[in-house]
Amino acid sequence: MKKNDVRQSKFLSKVLRHTPEKIGIRLDKNGWVGVEELLDACRKHGVLLDRETLVRIVETNDKQRFAFSEDGQKIRANQGHSVPIDLNLEPIEPPERLYHGTADRFFPSIRKKGLIKGNRHHVHLSKNPITARQVGKRHGNPVILQVLAREMYQDGYTFFKSANGIWLTEFVPVCYLREYMQ
Repeated sequence: MKKNDVRQSKFLSKVLRHTPEKIGIRLDKNGWVGVEELLDACRKHGVLLDRETLVRIVETNDKQRFAFSEDGQKIRANQGHSVPIDLNLEPIEPPERLYHGTADRFFPSIRKKGLIKGNRHHVHLSKNPITARQVGKRHGNPVILQVLAREMYQDGYTFFKSANGIWLTEFVPVCYLREYMQ
C-alpha cells in the first residue's frame, strides 16, 4: 500500500469506525455511508480522496478493514466500531482455538479480568497466532493469548465472524484464556 494510502486508510478507519461526525457524515444503522457522500465530506475537510484511490485502499488493505456494498454505492468498516451500529452478523460456531494479541503491559489486567471489549462492540480474535502477534506488536511488546473458543461456545458464549475473517465475541472470561508460547 502506498504511503499516502496508509494515511488515508487510517483516516477512514477513524471516521467509519469512531467519529463520522468529524467530517459531517452519518452512518446508517448497519454502518454504511454513501461513497459519494463520504468522498464529498472528505474533500470539504481537506482530505483529497477520489473513488479510484478509495477502491485501491479497500482492495489493498492488508487487514481488509472496509467493504463496499454489493452495488458499490456504499462503504463501511468491517468491524471495530465504537459508534452504535449493527453489522447484521450471524452467530457462528468458532474453531477450537482462537488467538488474541496484546501488549505485555495489558497482560496483568487481562489475567485478572479476562478480555473486555472496552468501548468497542466486541473483543477481536484471530484465527492464528501469527496475526495475533502482529496485532500485539502494534501496542508494544506482544503477548499472545490462546482462547478456548469451542469450549466457550459450548458453554453458551456467542461468536461472530466479520467479513474480513476477524472473530468477534462480547467477552472472554479468564478461565478460557491460555498464554500462547511459540
